[in-house]
Amino acid sequence: MASTSSVDSDPFVDPSVNVDEVTLNVGRNASLTLGTESLIVLDEGFRTTNCCGLLSRKSKTTRAISFFNVLWAELSTLNIVIHYAQTTSKTTVRVAQVRYLIEKPERAFAVTWISRLLDRAYGNSQRNKRIKVLINPFGGKGSAQKWYTRDIEPIFTAAQCRIDVERTQYGGHAIEIAENINPDAYDVIASCSGDGLPHEVFNGLAKKSDAKAALSKIAVVQLPCGSGNAMSCNLNGTDSPSLAALCVVKGIRTPLDLVSITQGNRRTISFLSQSIGIVAESDLATENLRWMGSARFTYGFLVRLLGKTVYPCDLAVKVEAATKEEIREHYRAEFINQVPNAPTHRVSAFENMPNNHDDDRLPDLRFGSVNDPLPVDWSLVPYDKLGSFYAGNMGYMAADANFFPAALPSDGCLDVFTIDGDIRRVAAIQTMLAIEKGTFFDMPHVHYRKISGYRIIPKNQQDGYISIDGERVPFEPFQAEVHEGLGTVLSKSGHLYEAEGVS
Repeated sequence: MASTSSVDSDPFVDPSVNVDEVTLNVGRNASLTLGTESLIVLDEGFRTTNCCGLLSRKSKTTRAISFFNVLWAELSTLNIVIHYAQTTSKTTVRVAQVRYLIEKPERAFAVTWISRLLDRAYGNSQRNKRIKVLINPFGGKGSAQKWYTRDIEPIFTAAQCRIDVERTQYGGHAIEIAENINPDAYDVIASCSGDGLPHEVFNGLAKKSDAKAALSKIAVVQLPCGSGNAMSCNLNGTDSPSLAALCVVKGIRTPLDLVSITQGNRRTISFLSQSIGIVAESDLATENLRWMGSARFTYGFLVRLLGKTVYPCDLAVKVEAATKEEIREHYRAEFINQVPNAPTHRVSAFENMPNNHDDDRLPDLRFGSVNDPLPVDWSLVPYDKLGSFYAGNMGYMAADANFFPAALPSDGCLDVFTIDGDIRRVAAIQTMLAIEKGTFFDMPHVHYRKISGYRIIPKNQQDGYISIDGERVPFEPFQAEVHEGLGTVLSKSGHLYEAEGVS
C-alpha cells in the first residue's frame, strides 16, 4: 500500500508547495507555516499553566491567522514582525502582531518567506494603497471621527497604506474635493460617512474634464460611519467600521455601473438607487422619526402599504431582461464566472481606452435627456396605480434589506421593481416580511426587471418625494441611463456583491 507523506496528511500545510518552502523556524520551539488558507503559528510558549504550575490539558500550541487578516510582514534588524487584524468580536477587529527573533542563518530565507506570505495575504489586491480619507464630522451622530481614529486608522497604518485625511466642512464639500483631486496621486477615495458622501465623490469625479479616466483610476469606497451604509454592506459585507477597513485594505478593483440622472437642465450621477412612491416617501418623509433608527423606514413603508397609497405617473423603460427566469439565468452566469486561482480583477469598459483626451469626458447620453423626445423603441405607459417604483444598482439598500438580490456591479443594467399601490393589506404585510426573509424577489405581485434606462413623469400630484441615492431631489420628471463599468470600487470578490443572490 502506498504511504502518505506527512505533508499530505497535514491540514495546515499547502500540499502543492514543498514543506521546506512554507515553514520558517523562529526558534527551537516555534515555527511559522503557510497553510492552505491561514498562517499557522506553532509555539510551545502558548501553553498555559494552571494554579498548581502544571500544563493545562486544554492548552493549544498553535494559532491560525487567516491570510485575509494578515496586514503586513517585515524583517527588522533582529525580528520578523507580522501585523494582522485580530477578531475581538463578531463585528470588530483590532490590530495585533506576532514577533519572533530570526537567527542570522535564517534571515535570507525569511526574506523569501515574507514575500510568499504577502503574496498569499494580498492575492490580486493592491498593496500599500494610497488612500484619500474624507471624514464627515457629522456622520454617525457625530461619531465618525472617533470611529476613524479607533477602528479604521490603525488598520490602514498597520497595512502600510499611505493616508491623506480631510474633513468635510459643509454639504457638497466632497464634490469640490473630488473635482479638484489629482487622479494620479491616489488609488482610493474612502468616505467615513453614510451613503451621501460617496454620492458626492462620484459626482465630483464626474465633473472633471477627464471624468472617464478619473472614475476608472480612483476606486470610491465607504467606511461605514453614517445612518445609511448600504455601499459597505454590498461591497464589504458589513457595516462595521473596522471590518470595512480590513476589506478596503484587501479589496479588489471592480468596475461599477453608474447612472446618469437628467432632471430639468441638470445631469447628476447615481451609484446606489432611485425611487418614487412608497420607498422614497418612507425614507424621506420620516426624517422626524430618526430616533427610531432603521425602524423608521419599516414603519413608514408599512403605513403606506396598508394605506394603499398610490403615486400616479407615466413610465417608459428600456427592458433588457423581462422575466424572473431570465434574470436568474443572467445572475447565475456571472456567479459561476470565476475560475479558481485566476485573477478576479474585472476590467472596466473604459479602463484601457486609448489616451485620447476627447474620450476622457463623461460619456454622452445614448438615450438623450428628459427634455428630448422619447427614444423610438420606448413607449410611455400610464401607471395610475403605482405604489412603488424602485431602481437599484446594488443589492442591499440597508443592512437587513436585500431589495435587489439579482443586482450585479457591472452588467450594464439597473434592477427595478414596481408594486401596485392597491394590493391587499395581507399581501402588503407579507411583502414587508419577505424582505427580511429573502423571499421578496419571488412574490408574484413584485414586478422585477433589468433595464438600461427609463423615464418617469409624476402626475396628478402637486408635490411628493423622489430619492436619488437617498437624497431628495425636486418632484419633477426625470430620466435615467446606465453607463456600464464607468465607476470603480473595491469589492471582496471582484465581480459580485456580498448580498445573497438569486438561485
